[in-house]
Amino acid sequence: MSTLAWIVVAGLGMSALALVGAITVFMPAPTLARALLPMVGLAAGSLLGGAFFHMLPESVDALGNELGIYLALVAGFLVFFVLEQFLHWHHCHHAEHVECVDHRPLGYLILLADGLHNLIGGLAVGGAFMVDIRVGIITWLVAAAHEIPQELGDFGVLVHSGWQRRAALAWNFASALTFLVGALLAYGLADNIDVAYLLPFAAGNFIYIAAADLLPEITAEARTRDKLETTGAFVTGLAILLVATQLA
Repeated sequence: MSTLAWIVVAGLGMSALALVGAITVFMPAPTLARALLPMVGLAAGSLLGGAFFHMLPESVDALGNELGIYLALVAGFLVFFVLEQFLHWHHCHHAEHVECVDHRPLGYLILLADGLHNLIGGLAVGGAFMVDIRVGIITWLVAAAHEIPQELGDFGVLVHSGWQRRAALAWNFASALTFLVGALLAYGLADNIDVAYLLPFAAGNFIYIAAADLLPEITAEARTRDKLETTGAFVTGLAILLVATQLA
């Protein structure tokens, strides 16, 4: 397939992950909580592994070990920090979703933040595809590892905030389509900017999400059994990306 075709398929695939939230309707809260926290650990490990083992080395290969790479990394970290600071919102990955969001109106805030988040993520993944198809695929997989538990949480928040299930599913999917918009924007800008800088930018996004959003949730677990499970999932995520980097 052409690079544009890969970008379109990746964008639509990421948007489709928004539909996974519908399974929360059919799962008891304890079962969902049991499944989500190891997923969060796996996602955190995957995000950090993707950033440090894959995206930053690829950035150095493409651009050289120059200061611009690390400025782009910090910019990617800072953008997500500012996004959460000003929208007063963060992803939540517990079954008791509504308790994790303290600000109102919940539903519209979730959709706005998620739309911006996906737009930035689409820019980063689209830029990765422009550098190399293999880089794009791995970057997409790392991003998807985070999106699944995130979308489960987002859908739960919308439903608990009073949204009808069909409306919550439709609007959650619509906000996810901004990922495709961002990816296509990266493709369109490729002739005017060096999209390779989107790799360290995306790495900064991933590091922020893992460090500020995911790790605090799994480290808050009190029971030793839960800590062992989430730590094992976190290390597994790191290991998977390390192996994937060696095979790529």
